[in-house]
Amino acid sequence: MKTIAGIAGAAVALALAAGAHAETTVRAVGFIPKNHPVMAQANAWVAHINEKLKGKFRVNYVGGPEVIGRYEQLNALRTGVIDMLFSAEADFVDQMPEVAALVLSKLSPTQERSSGFYDIMVKVHERVNVRYIGRVQYGDFYLWFKKKPENLAGLKGLKMRTGSLYDRMMRELGMVPVNVNQPETYTALEQGTVDGLGWPVFGVRSIGWTRHIKFVVDLPFYGASNVGAIMNLDKWKGLPADVQKAIVDATAEFEPKMIAHFKSEQEKEWKLLEPLVTRVKFSDAESKKYLDTAYTVEWDAIAKRVSPEALAQLKKTTGN
Repeated sequence: MKTIAGIAGAAVALALAAGAHAETTVRAVGFIPKNHPVMAQANAWVAHINEKLKGKFRVNYVGGPEVIGRYEQLNALRTGVIDMLFSAEADFVDQMPEVAALVLSKLSPTQERSSGFYDIMVKVHERVNVRYIGRVQYGDFYLWFKKKPENLAGLKGLKMRTGSLYDRMMRELGMVPVNVNQPETYTALEQGTVDGLGWPVFGVRSIGWTRHIKFVVDLPFYGASNVGAIMNLDKWKGLPADVQKAIVDATAEFEPKMIAHFKSEQEKEWKLLEPLVTRVKFSDAESKKYLDTAYTVEWDAIAKRVSPEALAQLKKTTGN
């Protein structure tokens, strides 16, 4: 009997141990389609995390706005309808004004983890029941046009496809921002709903927008990007501490590789774009005004929503 009891006890112990280390699978969506070039590193991050945490934690990246509409995604994440999101944080500035500083950072993600900015983002996201994990994109943004803008005055009145990130900059320079979901952008260009768009380097050519887009203002801005991996906070808290740490550590390891990838790919993409798109240069004075505007309007907007102390801390921890 003792032997039988011993065997039964051992079986229970093994079952409990297996349960304690059972793999947790989370369901993730992205703000634009999963196969879009911009999401290449989100896919790479998923592969990296799944390999590093095999048997403990797995991300099931199921798609983009076709699963849940882009502007419903934060609420879906907050309430646990989805577990994880690859987000364009500019969509969330109404709820978290501090996240606008993500694109204004002059530091690398590694430096942000040392400066305290990463910790600020973690605390800010907790206010909406979300856990900020880290960055999954890096790269410059540009304004792209169907017709050549000769100078800053030539931008006034142009209808520009936007996705929240460039609204204030566009308005300040006299453009008219128009919210258009990424999959509808080609049709908006074709039908004249918009005269151009704000976008990084990747995707403009491969999606076919260069059939209409012929010019780009050669003044990159918001290089730090604002696309991150975020997770439902309740789901995060349900993970064992060692798994939480492993996810954070794996993301910190991934970020420098992600930046190196984007820098290399960006150079390659420009070579492919050269025969299709003309780079437009403004005068030195107008170029300065253009870039100053991009950053000043965002810091001014943050200043209206946070305390002076919080603003100073955001600037300090982003190298501004």
